[in-house]
Amino acid sequence: MQLSVAIRIYLTALEVEKGSSTHTVLAYSKALEQFQAYIEEQWGAEPAVANIKEADIRPFLGWLDDKGLAKRSLRMKLAAVRSMFKFLVRSDVISHNPTSLMASPKIDKKLPSFLQQSEAEELWAVFDMSSVRGRRDRALCELLYGSGLRLNEALQLNLGDIDMSSRTVRVLGKRNKERIVPVTKESITSIEAYAELRGQLAPSYNETALFLGDRGKRLISVSAWRIVKRSLEPITEALRKSPHMLRHSFATHLLDNGADLSAVSDMLGHVSLSTTQIYTHVSVERLKDAYKKAHPRSE
Repeated sequence: MQLSVAIRIYLTALEVEKGSSTHTVLAYSKALEQFQAYIEEQWGAEPAVANIKEADIRPFLGWLDDKGLAKRSLRMKLAAVRSMFKFLVRSDVISHNPTSLMASPKIDKKLPSFLQQSEAEELWAVFDMSSVRGRRDRALCELLYGSGLRLNEALQLNLGDIDMSSRTVRVLGKRNKERIVPVTKESITSIEAYAELRGQLAPSYNETALFLGDRGKRLISVSAWRIVKRSLEPITEALRKSPHMLRHSFATHLLDNGADLSAVSDMLGHVSLSTTQIYTHVSVERLKDAYKKAHPRSE
């Protein structure tokens, strides 16, 4: 069976039998069209699909890379080719899948957005400390930045969960994993200031949530997102202003100032140090940037 025939049969099965979306069919069709063009360019003719080996397919990714495609696109193109060969094996058109041992290109991790330390210092002036909402919003942001909590971890906190004397908080993270995290003096001060006016949000007598929404019930994540985004608007030009930006800033600023990577990983509740290492990349990139700007022989 010629490659073009195999592609046509596979795409028909993808659309009819699997019921794949129009978007997927179009994307895979384009990918396989490019694959056929590459194979014919290498072979000088259209081969039988059974004659295509792994060694013929591996350079396909380099061929695409030369055209400027991102790694995410390369992964999708290879997925289309791999899926077609799997289908051909199941359909007894070929006996072996030549892509079975091929690994997909790794996608580069995007460096997280974070505040400059000077921006973090400016943040606290945006809150109206004369109102209960302003105090609540500042206490929430102080905790996210000062302790590196995930948003849901902060919103799950109840009255009394923060040990004011030891300045620590016990949080329940992903996979129900508990950890104890230090709390800054500023966070304690902000939480105490918020607690003085918390009753103005009219919670019911048995409402134990630390952070309340405007109707007196536990603050929900959508509302908390808006609070943090609104607070960050005048402070940073970063495109993605989110609660996680404060967590990213927590980790980045600790490492910038000499904190141990393992300790930061524990405070963030990461299962693996490799997850935390993205923040060391941030610090290294900042050092490189400063070097290029300041050193006369950096170019």
